Amino acid sequence: MRIIAEDLWFPEGPVALPDGGWLVVEIRRQTLTRIDPDGGKRVVAKLGGGPNSCALGPDGKVYVCNNGGFKFVQRADGRMVTAGQADDYSGGRIERVDLDTGRFEVLYDRVGANPVRGPNDLVFDAHGGFYFTDPGKTRHRDADRGCVCYARADGSLIREVIFPISRPNGVGLSPDGKTLYVAETETARLWAWEVAGPGELRHAPAPSPHGGRLVAAGPGYRRFDSLAVEAGGNVCVGTLDVGGITVITPDGDTSFVPVEGDTHITNLCFGGPGLRTACVTQSYAGRLVELDWPRPGLPLNYGGLAP
Repeated sequence: MRIIAEDLWFPEGPVALPDGGWLVVEIRRQTLTRIDPDGGKRVVAKLGGGPNSCALGPDGKVYVCNNGGFKFVQRADGRMVTAGQADDYSGGRIERVDLDTGRFEVLYDRVGANPVRGPNDLVFDAHGGFYFTDPGKTRHRDADRGCVCYARADGSLIREVIFPISRPNGVGLSPDGKTLYVAETETARLWAWEVAGPGELRHAPAPSPHGGRLVAAGPGYRRFDSLAVEAGGNVCVGTLDVGGITVITPDGDTSFVPVEGDTHITNLCFGGPGLRTACVTQSYAGRLVELDWPRPGLPLNYGGLAP
């Protein structure tokens, strides 16, 4: 494991850039942050709320899931950890950021009559649209019901495609774009839906709770966070409380790669030569680290990285 950058305030949503740098969101600092190849950091945009993930879109802009803000508390070991909805919660939204100027705008904050509550992760398809998860927000005595939405990058369409779903977090597409994967946090389950068209999913019948096909569930107590997909189709899920990456084949076989230094491995992306480097966020430790990976990652649509 090699440390790319430290002193990040709850980093998430890493994106490997074509020039060898990275983007991350810092949820507690409320920023979109660029990390240069030499590890230097600079704030691209101060977004407020709780920027939770980001992705490059077809127009070269950066699209951010902003969850509206988490409350943070300090543990006995000094690390800052999330503790539900922020007291100054500002509303969930999808934001679009100009990477060159830092200017940003709210692209979506509602799905029909319903507000976007706490969007978490997103992935672009090959048609210029993106799927995003919205687990909602958790308060002391109650919590929202989660959903998954599909939206166009030009601001012309947003719709709910999965509801209800328990705390959806990571989202990704198979290499052929025909399967949508969604990870549930608290259940540590990975679900799959067949993609019939842009933003159109085929739903399985009962007893599926939401039309998904169960791919795998993590053993013992652990929680799933965000994910990345390998070129060969494996799904790699950041795994909380045990500190590592759960690798799940399309057939549901699982293995586990421990990542030292933090129990809160929230997300990863692939970069480097041949996309054989896993760039991993250690959110409690406040670090972006990299690992040599035995298989190539899947190039993201509009990410600008070649396999």
